[in-house]
Formats: sequence, structure tokens, C-alpha cells
Amino acid sequence: MRSEARVFKDAIYEQFGRIGKAVASPRRIELLDLLCQGPRTVDVLAQQAGQSLANTSHHLQVLRSARLVETVRSGSFVTYRLADDDVCAFFAALRGLAESHLAEVPHVAREFLESRGAMEPIAVDVLVERIRRGEVTIIDVRPHDEYLAGHIPGAVSVPLDELKGRLAELPLEGQIAAYCRGRYCVLAIEAVETLTAEGFDATRIELGVLDWQAAGYGVEIGSGV
Repeated sequence: MRSEARVFKDAIYEQFGRIGKAVASPRRIELLDLLCQGPRTVDVLAQQAGQSLANTSHHLQVLRSARLVETVRSGSFVTYRLADDDVCAFFAALRGLAESHLAEVPHVAREFLESRGAMEPIAVDVLVERIRRGEVTIIDVRPHDEYLAGHIPGAVSVPLDELKGRLAELPLEGQIAAYCRGRYCVLAIEAVETLTAEGFDATRIELGVLDWQAAGYGVEIGSGV
């Protein structure tokens, strides 16, 4: 017969295991990463994660059952969002743990960047100094709704799918620094490739908005260009 203490311990660790099961899928971890940027509908999440609508809906239900995400209904639209900021902090801690303990993480990232010929990202302290001196134009190449939810101060919203049509708006003098959702987001890499091919001096910022805040810098919220 199990002791009361053993029953208690089993019950507690079973609840902890619910979180572990919820994040056991790489697809669900990616959905958490996307939701750290802001609320999304299932359709948008499916498109951005490259998943089918049915699979995305299933994964979201698993995350919801573990109370990591919640829904908000507006008319016929259902939007998913993180349950609270602790969930995003959990994702960041999980990512950091993988980066520090799994050599495969930097290896995979390095192989991809080298295959694309991606240059080293601009260091944040160098970026801040260039911003102060007015030597760099920062562009946020995420979808505009993510920009509205929070962006690096002074950044211009130029979603990647609009970039080619808006090149005339960007200065040919000085450097252009593009950023997206963080070090594993490829939107900024693609933006730099486009800009470089068009003769711009372009570089990428490895940090996303969440990393920018974690480094102790403020963000702006609301409308912009």
C-alpha cells in the first residue's frame, strides 16, 4: 500500500509531467515561439509554422489542455495567446538550456547560415552606438501586427513580403539592419540577401524583440511606418 507521501509526490509530478508532454513536440515548441510574438488565429499560426490547419489546431489543443495557451473569441474568430508572460519565459529558458547543453543546436544553426552565406550579425552594443550616431536604419521585417505589438525603438516596419516593392523608401547611404523574431528566424536573413543584391549595405540583427528586452533595452508599441 502506498504511503500518503508517495501518493502526494506521484500526484505532484504527474502535474509537472503535463507540461513536459505538452512541449514534447517540436511543432508545439515552434507555436509557443510564434505566440511569444503576439496573439494569432489558427490560420495565421498554420501558415507561419508551415503546418496544416488540422495539425495546428490539434497542437494548440494540447497546449491549451496544459494551460499554456488560451483562446479569445471575437465574433466568429478565435485567437490564441499565451496564458501569461511566464510561458514565454519558460520557452526562453528551454531554448537557452538546449543551446548550452546540446552541441547540435549551434552546429545546425552554423551549417544553415554558412549555406546561405549569411554574415555575422551586428553586435547589440555596436548597434546601439550606431543608432545613437544615426548611422543605421533599422527595419522590422516581421508581419506588421507583430511590429505593432512591440518593436525596437526607431525601427521601420517593412514586412518581408513588401520589401522588394518598398526599396525606394530605404536610404542608399548608411547601413540597413534587419531583424525579425530572433536568432532562429530566417526572415531577416532573406531580407539581407534581397537588400545586398540590390546594392544596399545590409546586415542582420540576431536579437528579436524579446531578446532585446531581456538585454535591458526598451521597446516601442503601436503604429509606425
